[in-house]
Amino acid sequence: MDDWNESTVRVWVDDRHPIFRRGLVTSLAADGMQVIGESAGLTPVPDLGAVDVVVFEAVEGALAPLTAATASTPVRIVAVAPAHDEHLLYEAVEAGAGAVLVRNDLDAAGLVAAVRAVAAGNTAVPATLMPRLLQHAVGTGRGGPRSLTARELAVLRLLSQGSETRDIGDELGYSERTVKNVVHDVLMKLNCRNRAHVVGLATRQGLI
Repeated sequence: MDDWNESTVRVWVDDRHPIFRRGLVTSLAADGMQVIGESAGLTPVPDLGAVDVVVFEAVEGALAPLTAATASTPVRIVAVAPAHDEHLLYEAVEAGAGAVLVRNDLDAAGLVAAVRAVAAGNTAVPATLMPRLLQHAVGTGRGGPRSLTARELAVLRLLSQGSETRDIGDELGYSERTVKNVVHDVLMKLNCRNRAHVVGLATRQGLI
């Protein structure tokens, strides 16, 4: 993933509905992404060694096999939920999805933007979904949340406002690498899988 280039994002598309799946594939390919393969319910099994992002239909309980398979890889997940199901939306974030999209709200531009954001190491959760995710943010870190430094809290607050890595760096006077390191440290301290998860947990715990 260190050699990631926005023009050559490699994607696997998994969706049980062939017509909708074809729409996802067509939208991604039209933007210049390379669709390595497609499946329905993880059949056939995605070739995780050949892709950067898996666009996955997030139905109840279906994320567990995929997240288990990608746990030791750099592959990132874009979850497409069938509806505004609060439990399912939070489950997708909790499972480690870098983006959560809702099928009924999805268009080609939103799909492409989410996949590119996730491939670049960012989180793509629509602002309209964030309140739901915050309300369902649960759990604690290893032994409870540890104290965050002033720098970590500043970065976390900007993350909660939807700022991307570059914007946070510009706002605080840090390099993008420094911001990424700070985010990594916060994720480790709070035992969170991704940015959306840590924002939800930090808000719930009153840290920001």
